Amino acid sequence: MQAVIPDINIDVVLPEEEWKSRQTDHESKVDNLVGQYLIERSQHKKNPVMDFLFQYYAFRPSMLKRWSPGFGTALEFSDVETLPDFEELNISDNKAWIDMDLFPERRIRSATWILEMLKSTQNSRPSFGCFGMHEWAMVYKAEKPRHDQVPLRMEPDELAEFVESRPLLCTHFDAFRFFTKPAQPMNRFELSRDTFSETEQPGCIHSNMDLYKWAFKLYPWVSSDLILEAFELALEARTIDMQASPYDLRDHGLEPIKIETEEGRKEYKALQEAIFEKGKPVRDKLITDYGKLLIKF
Repeated sequence: MQAVIPDINIDVVLPEEEWKSRQTDHESKVDNLVGQYLIERSQHKKNPVMDFLFQYYAFRPSMLKRWSPGFGTALEFSDVETLPDFEELNISDNKAWIDMDLFPERRIRSATWILEMLKSTQNSRPSFGCFGMHEWAMVYKAEKPRHDQVPLRMEPDELAEFVESRPLLCTHFDAFRFFTKPAQPMNRFELSRDTFSETEQPGCIHSNMDLYKWAFKLYPWVSSDLILEAFELALEARTIDMQASPYDLRDHGLEPIKIETEEGRKEYKALQEAIFEKGKPVRDKLITDYGKLLIKF
C-alpha cells in the first residue's frame, strides 16, 4: 500500500522539469569545483586545500555531487527510475519526498547536540584576534612537521621565535588538539572535547569551515544546495587557512598571507571577517533545518 503524502511535512512541490534542472545544475557546479582536483588526485598529486576537505571531513566527492532536495520538498515524476536513489525516499501519487519519519533514532542525540552548539555559536560574540596562529602552533618545536612534504617559510628557530612573540588565542578544540605539546600550554584558553560547544565562536575560520561538516551530517535530509553552499565556504576558509600557514605553498598556487607582518595580520583579519559574514546565513539555515527535523522527536 502506498503512503499518503504528509502535507504537514511538505513545504513545496517541484515539477519534474524544475527539479531535474536543479539536479543538473548542482552536478555541474560540483564538477567545476572538484573535477580537476579528482583528475590530479588520480595522478597522486597533493592538494593542501582539497585533500583536507575530502579526507578530514570524509564526505566523498561523489556524495557531494549526488543531489538531494532535502526534507520538505516533494518531487513530481513520470518515471520512478529517474528519481534520486535514496532509501529515505517515500513515494505516493507520482510524488516523492525525503521522509522525515525515517531519520534514525540513534542519530537524534547527536543532531540535538549539533543544533544546540550551532545556536550557541551563532549567539556568541565573534573574535578576530587569532591571526591564524593555530597552524604555526602545530609545527612549533616539532621534530617533524605534519605536512613534511612541503617546505616551511621559516627556519625552525625563527618560526619558534615568532610563535613565542605572539599570543595564541585559539578557541576551536579540533584545531587546538593538533598543537604540539610545547605549544598547548601557551594557548590562552583551556580547550577540551567536553567544552567544545562552550568555546566555539562564529569569527573562527575553523568554526565556519565546520559548517560543511554539520551540513553533510544531515544528508540527505538537508538539501544539497545548502551542503554545496557550506562546501564553498569551507573551500574559501581552508584556502585562507593555508595561505596564512607557515608552509610555503606557492608551488600549489597559494601566495602566503604573511601574518608575521603587520600588513599580513590586517589582511588576514579582513578575510576572517568576510568569512564570518558569509557563515552567518549558512549557520542560520542549518539551525532552521536541524530544528524542523528534531521538532518531530
